Amino acid sequence: MTQPEQLPLPLPVREALGREEFFVSSANAMAVALVERWRDWPARKMVLCGPKGSGKTHLAHVWARLSDARIVTAVSLPTADIPSLADHPVCVEDIESIAGNRPAEEALFHLHNLALAQGQSLLLTSEREPTHWPLTVPDLKSRMMGAQAARLGAPDDALLTAVLAKLFADRQIAPVPEVLSYLTRHMPRSHAAARDLVAALDETSLATKRPVTRALASEVLARLLDTPSGSESDDATR
Repeated sequence: MTQPEQLPLPLPVREALGREEFFVSSANAMAVALVERWRDWPARKMVLCGPKGSGKTHLAHVWARLSDARIVTAVSLPTADIPSLADHPVCVEDIESIAGNRPAEEALFHLHNLALAQGQSLLLTSEREPTHWPLTVPDLKSRMMGAQAARLGAPDDALLTAVLAKLFADRQIAPVPEVLSYLTRHMPRSHAAARDLVAALDETSLATKRPVTRALASEVLARLLDTPSGSESDDATR
């Protein structure tokens, strides 16, 4: 009797968020240095900004370990215990998401004032600098404008290779050696693109029971970019 075919099961994604997994290159060295010198922040607060997937959350966790900080999302602030949060250094993620949400803006204003009054430090994350935040509480907006900003830029070759390697490791995937260099040459140069690409390679590898080789990488990348497989030029996505 023929045994039923077993479908491959996806392994859990375990995202490593320690300092040892955060690769430093010229694209993010300044931001990393500022985070690590957190005791010297002007007015004890800083904004960490960069596009989606650029490593803001990872670097926030690095800072939380350095400073024994709490990490919360901005949208959760209206129901948070603000006095308890203000007893420690605190990171508030995705500030732009609460623009126009008056209860959340007022909760952030209260947290900002209480934490700094108690000598704690405050890290804020966002995709853009504070001048671009459409906040509606005037006092909050003015206080955010006074925060120093550190930006995570687009990845260079070294950083993009390291990001891809980490994303594969998080998914317990061991691609053949030339895959990383091939992808770095041909893929769009962003952390978000790297995350989407590795997820698509993982899904395709499981579905087709093929290892992650250069050929599979070429097929998946061509599908994501909507171009014929193997037609990518070395400079097309730079």
